[in-house]
Order: sequence, then C-alpha cells, then structure tokens
Amino acid sequence: MTNRNPSFEQIAAVIREALAGGAAVEIDGLGLFRKIGNGYRFEPGDAPRIFIAYVKEDEEAAGRMFESLAAAGFDPWMDRKKLLPGQNWPRAIQNALETSDFAVAFFSRNSVSKRGGFQAEIRSALECARRLPLDEVFLLPVRLDNCPVPVDVARSVQYVDLFPDWHKGVDMLKEAVHRQVRDRRAA
Repeated sequence: MTNRNPSFEQIAAVIREALAGGAAVEIDGLGLFRKIGNGYRFEPGDAPRIFIAYVKEDEEAAGRMFESLAAAGFDPWMDRKKLLPGQNWPRAIQNALETSDFAVAFFSRNSVSKRGGFQAEIRSALECARRLPLDEVFLLPVRLDNCPVPVDVARSVQYVDLFPDWHKGVDMLKEAVHRQVRDRRAA
C-alpha cells in the first residue's frame, strides 16, 4: 500500500534526487529550486499568477493566451498545461483559482450558454474578487467573438475584446495586470 500523504522528508528526497540529476524543480506557486555547484539555490516565484478559464471548444485560444502571458513574464495556469496525471482535477483547479492573482475568463458563443465547469469557475472567480478590496482587479473577462457577457460579470467588470485585433486585446490585458501589480506593490 502506498502512502497518499508523503512526509516532508519524502518530498525533500524527491527534490534532492531531481536536483542531483541536473533538473530544476519548480513548485507551483512557490518558486524554483536549482543546483548550483555543491549547493542549491531557491528562486521565489514572484510573477503574477493568472488562472485561465475557458471551455473545451476555445482551448486553442486559451493556449495561445497561456503562451502570450508566459512570454510576458507572467505565471499563467491552464488545466491542460498544468494538471498532472492522476491529480484530483476539481481540487487542483479550485486551488489554482483561489491562489491566483488574476483570472482571465474566455467568453464566446461556445461558453456563454454552456453548462458545467466553466460556469462554476466564473462563479468562483467572482467570489474571489468579492474578497478583495473594491479597487483591486481580479477577474479579467475577454471576448473571443461578439457574444453577450453574462450580466453578473458585465455589471461589475470591464471586459476586453480579442477580436478583431487579438494582439491589441492581449496588450490591453497585459497592461491591466502590470498596472494592478504596480498598484498592489505601492500600497
């Protein structure tokens, strides 16, 4: 029988083994461990974490956003890119959302009337936003096409269109994150 709750020592042993083999070890939300000579160096992860919510039909656009945000120095989280085999995905998704600094929600004709996980993620993102000071930004809605934005979102949060100019919309989104990060650090 395997232990489902590894001890600190067991986790440390796995990290040491990976580092000894020359691999860097990233722990989501914490940072990166690297072997340097005979020792180790820890680089805390301070890049803004951005959760990406989307429906399966919009996965290509969400993946494109993931790559754009990562290239800009952010730490995006997308289920298809971050979930590991055997991981409890509902718990991992909820944890990723609750520990993120921002949530990008993809609205499209595919998503607005679809039932399921996406809608639950949007409700959770709205709840996370409610726990922040009123002037802080958390939910960043984006539209992939000329679809309606749900009333609960549209009445309280400005959205950005990724059509007809994807790059302009992504640049606006990145600027919103940069500005919010500056404001949070200045406070």
